Amino acid sequence: MLPHRRLGTNGPTVSAIGLGCMSLSGVYGKSEDAAGIALVHHALDRGIDILDSSDLYGWGHNEELLGRALKGRRDGVCLVSKFGQVKTATGQGVDSRPEYVQQACEASLKRLGVDHIDLYFQHRVDPKVPIEDTVGAMVRLIEQGKVRHLGLSEARPETIRRAHKVHPIAAVQTEYSLLYREEAEETLQTTRALGIGFMAYSPLGRGLLTGAVRSAGDVAGDRRAEHPRFVGDNLTRNLGLVERVEAMAREKACTPGQLVLAWLLAQGDDIVPIPGTKRKARLDENLGALSVKLTPAEAGRLGEAVPRGAASGTRYPEGAMKAVYR
Repeated sequence: MLPHRRLGTNGPTVSAIGLGCMSLSGVYGKSEDAAGIALVHHALDRGIDILDSSDLYGWGHNEELLGRALKGRRDGVCLVSKFGQVKTATGQGVDSRPEYVQQACEASLKRLGVDHIDLYFQHRVDPKVPIEDTVGAMVRLIEQGKVRHLGLSEARPETIRRAHKVHPIAAVQTEYSLLYREEAEETLQTTRALGIGFMAYSPLGRGLLTGAVRSAGDVAGDRRAEHPRFVGDNLTRNLGLVERVEAMAREKACTPGQLVLAWLLAQGDDIVPIPGTKRKARLDENLGALSVKLTPAEAGRLGEAVPRGAASGTRYPEGAMKAVYR
């Protein structure tokens, strides 16, 4: 049994590290369904019981893959999915109108092959729709038995407070790692005050903090090549920060990825990281972080080695940054 943490005052209790499933749908290079299903089964066998998906990932492919993987293994799994990102004539947009919330959930349930989603997130805040209206529609999904708990992703503190007045929010997702902390730590002040759990996505900096990325060529052909942190001088400066992590990992006799996950877990027992991977070995490595114990002094020293705000390059390309934290 893995250690568990509760998401929110009234939310689900889940394994302290979950599995982000986005990479199983070709976002970070080629993926194969059979290998993806085998990875999900391996995660369940190791005790991971929270799986994070979205209708965005592969535009439905990810949910269909999870549905196949969970046949006969649905019990005891906290199944997470999200809605609100849609295809548009110009590329990608957001839609959180109440009628679309209902439509999106029913489509996700069909793809997943289940009768309910345990934790359902608004993936991105829709500036055209009051958050109260969107959450009101999500509450109706609970009343219909199609959803158990509600979540928000990349929402600002004031948006979270407004949503929580309509119905208790179980968890909030924001990118949170040693590299990118400012918005997450600001959000945590609000979630803790309201008794809301925190799911940290991209806790390994999209692989940068594992030490696996040494040059731009290592991310060629996948979405990371478009991210400012992996480009030019930004990447050079960020690799300098990673070297500091690697030095401390050697002191702790663990991998850099395990060290930064241990650091994140040490920031509070309301935080559940959901690192993604396509490889069983990396999943096993990530779970090894649960055995890495940091003293407050060690956690503080790591935080000082990679200071808040030290990362070069924004979390997303310029256009996508307009859709986060609002």
